[in-house]
Amino acid sequence: MDFAALRQNTPDEDGYFGEAVAAHYDAPGPPGPEVVAAVDVLAELAAGGRVLEFAIGTGRIALPLAERGVEVAGIELSRAMLARLRAKPGGDALECVVGDFSSTRVAGEFSLVCLVYNTIQNVTTQDGQVETFRNAAAHLAPGGRFLVENVLPNLRELPRGRTDAPFDSGPDTWAFSRYDIATQSMSNNRFTVRDGRATVSTIPFRYVWPAELDLMARIAGLRLEHRWTDWDRSPFHHESRRHVSVWRKDG
Repeated sequence: MDFAALRQNTPDEDGYFGEAVAAHYDAPGPPGPEVVAAVDVLAELAAGGRVLEFAIGTGRIALPLAERGVEVAGIELSRAMLARLRAKPGGDALECVVGDFSSTRVAGEFSLVCLVYNTIQNVTTQDGQVETFRNAAAHLAPGGRFLVENVLPNLRELPRGRTDAPFDSGPDTWAFSRYDIATQSMSNNRFTVRDGRATVSTIPFRYVWPAELDLMARIAGLRLEHRWTDWDRSPFHHESRRHVSVWRKDG
């Protein structure tokens, strides 16, 4: 292996989700069962109103939602991801703004703001996560909802005194999460070897608990309405590995 040729991803104007990620972000073919289930829930919660997706990405959720007749807008930091969205059928019809979803504004009011696929954890400070809730609330009409889909921290996998938990391995790849319990910072790290060349990908996150999200919501003037284990609306319980949570704006 040529360790001297080790290559590592670094953030640029697209953050950690530039062209190398955007090119392989979507699975080919029609939306899978999980996307269909998510779109079902989002369309119902929107109740005929406008939807704003934070981190709209390549349109994995937004385009099937728009096909249901829902008016969808989005905020996305990565221009590479947005280019993929706009190249898809119907992508040019969506109003999309380039920016950080914790602070960027889109004109008008919305019935639903959504942030799916664990992306709240891409905001790597507690203050930034609070501002994400504030920004969502600022876009909502009275009675509107903010939905977050997020994984639960996998801390049960950590023996006492350890910081790393593997989550994937294969003939040419090895991946692990690294946790800092004191700061709730973490990173996903993946080493891949192909043709004798090694590439390491490291993406930082801040993990966050459901109860902490509820406090952020209260700061923003939102109240918990629903919390499910998954898009099928199964009850959230002590063995849940993820959650779909919905907070409602007073009024």
